[in-house]
Amino acid sequence: RNSGTQLVTSSGDTTVRIWDFSKCGCILTLEGHAHAVWDCSWHSCGDLVASASVDNTSKIWDVNGERCRYTMCGHKDSVNSTEFLPFSNTVLTSSADKTLSLWDART
Repeated sequence: RNSGTQLVTSSGDTTVRIWDFSKCGCILTLEGHAHAVWDCSWHSCGDLVASASVDNTSKIWDVNGERCRYTMCGHKDSVNSTEFLPFSNTVLTSSADKTLSLWDART
């Protein structure tokens, strides 16, 4: 994102953080998960981030709006990873409930 100047991280403190190397620090903290966040990933457009949490949900974050756009519920155990399929609105999540799910980030 932004010519490689930004990084998104997940944390055990329930947050997702956007870091900017050119500004030498965190520029945005996204809060909304109830438990630790295991994984996160950027959408190819650079405006959205997906997160996966121990709270059995995955979230789609609007980085520009600084808010959660969607919460994806349906897994019966922690969501361990999330990834946007390249150049699409489809999100893949994997869970400790031994399932994979495909989600449409627009709905």
